[in-house]
Amino acid sequence: MLSRCQVYVLESLSLDHLNILLEKAVEYYKSEGVSISVKETDTLYRFSGGDARKLYNALQLVVENSLKNNKAEITNDRVAKVIQNNMARFDKAGEMHYDIISAFIKSMRGSDPNAALYWMARMIEAGEDPKFIARRMLILASEDIGLANPNAILMANACFDAVHKIGWPESRIILAECAVYLASSAKSNATYLGIDAALEYVRKTGDLPVPLHLRNAPTKLMKELNYGKEYKYAHDYENNFVQQEFLPDKASGTKFYDPGKTAREEDLRRFLKERWKGKYGY
Repeated sequence: MLSRCQVYVLESLSLDHLNILLEKAVEYYKSEGVSISVKETDTLYRFSGGDARKLYNALQLVVENSLKNNKAEITNDRVAKVIQNNMARFDKAGEMHYDIISAFIKSMRGSDPNAALYWMARMIEAGEDPKFIARRMLILASEDIGLANPNAILMANACFDAVHKIGWPESRIILAECAVYLASSAKSNATYLGIDAALEYVRKTGDLPVPLHLRNAPTKLMKELNYGKEYKYAHDYENNFVQQEFLPDKASGTKFYDPGKTAREEDLRRFLKERWKGKYGY
């Protein structure tokens, strides 16, 4: 447990420390018969973010992509070009990868299309898989928008399908269009909370019996046991609705779905209140 651990917060390395590490790396390459000429370090250090591992990863990428006759030159332009072309390899499993996707999702959830486009551009430049970006937007459409705008999941699903059909770089436009739409949409997590509440209830109460009138009755025996008896077919009643119990007896009246405060969900609330009166507290 965290409370029983001694926690250390690691600060970014200073410029002096980075210089020392770089000198050691150059000496190592020299011992391997590779001559490294360090002309500029600003961009290399910027990409490292004060992290020794990232510094060495970046240096290794630059050397591998610049090596000629066992010689390599480190300049700001060379570092920028190599790292940008290999960003997925540079930080694919690192903290930056997850920080950026987190910022992207939170920007859309927070209804900021400008920030969403910025973080998407960061992912694109880092070599992120377009299908990964599309998949994250599909999740957001259901988790953070839901019934506040049912078209959101249609847009996200269309984006996901289109990205599979359209290659790069054109698919960036499809991704951007979807991100802007989702960021600019009304938000609700009511269904997300609803299914989690239902799952928690089921785990606590176990397998409650299905009411007899809701059971399937394909055989004579089942009918004799009153399976399906007194079930009311909604379409036989006015407005295609009739009050009857659909939950197990023990769960009767339990509300899992509580509509949000968006315009569309307020309409849903009014509709459900009209149908169920005071049963679920709508």
